[in-house]
Amino acid sequence: MEHLERSDSPLRVGVIGVGHLGAIHAKLWKGVAGAALAGVVDSDPERAKKIAAEHDTQAFAGIGELLAAVDAVSIVTPTSVHAAVAEQALQAGRHVFIEKPITARYAEAERIISMADEAGLVLQVGHIERFNPAFEALRGHSLEPMFIESHRLAQFRPRATDVAVVLDLMIHDIDLILALTRSEVTELRASGVSVVSDTIDIANARLEFASGCVANLTASRISQRQMRKMRLFQRDAYISIDFAQPSVEMFQIRDDMSGAHESTMLLGAIEQGTKQRVITFEKLPTPDTNALAEELAEFANAVRTGSQPRVTGRSGAEALRVAEEIMREIERRAVVA
Repeated sequence: MEHLERSDSPLRVGVIGVGHLGAIHAKLWKGVAGAALAGVVDSDPERAKKIAAEHDTQAFAGIGELLAAVDAVSIVTPTSVHAAVAEQALQAGRHVFIEKPITARYAEAERIISMADEAGLVLQVGHIERFNPAFEALRGHSLEPMFIESHRLAQFRPRATDVAVVLDLMIHDIDLILALTRSEVTELRASGVSVVSDTIDIANARLEFASGCVANLTASRISQRQMRKMRLFQRDAYISIDFAQPSVEMFQIRDDMSGAHESTMLLGAIEQGTKQRVITFEKLPTPDTNALAEELAEFANAVRTGSQPRVTGRSGAEALRVAEEIMREIERRAVVA
């Protein structure tokens, strides 16, 4: 593994794949403290030259040439080649930020995780909703959900049909729910259908966890309107999260108003025998941040300090493993039908 010559030298970052999302990576890397965009590469050389010119950087002819000039990379290629590109970067001793899903198959994820661990390299997965201002607003709150309901609906985009909706959209909520429950999946049921593509376009999954929590997930990429919402139900609280707004609403049952925030509203009271409890409503403040910029900054910090990013390769692999189980269940039901 090659180290930076000086602790204060900029982290040289390259972007592999500068399509729609990769171009955003290139733009945002220029604003990450302590990092410098060293170049880009794409399977379409003209596209690479265009994005490089926009951001005053170099367009490399191939991945190998870019790897020789950088310390770390953003991999923003089609999912089908994530593993191959990540292996090439890790073999070259480069730290890797890879967009979700981590790879096309769980076995591939295991392989690149082992490579990164053996080389002492940072491997972070781009599960961007972990950095969404709405999810960030929940930090510091006691979250022990017993029922979770998520809806992630999007309008049809032909460029996103190389993988099923489970890997394209639902995997966001799988990752969030695994982070919230911190528990093993003990039972899984799922169904899905293809409508406009050759892969699954609408899917629903029901997950049961060892903790007793149950999660119901719905994902569609052929909806008329977009929706990215999650609802958490736990003892004495109901939390509604809108990732698109972003916003968080929290309804709680309290013994009294002590410790309540100044913005907390009293909605009413509940009589329970000789004990009276109050119902409160609060809209949590959400930080004014760019989720993608935040996760890139965390990756750069992890590389420079040796800290662990919140979405490790293992986190990405676990979300993929559950997604694969959902896909197998959908396929099983299709065969039985």
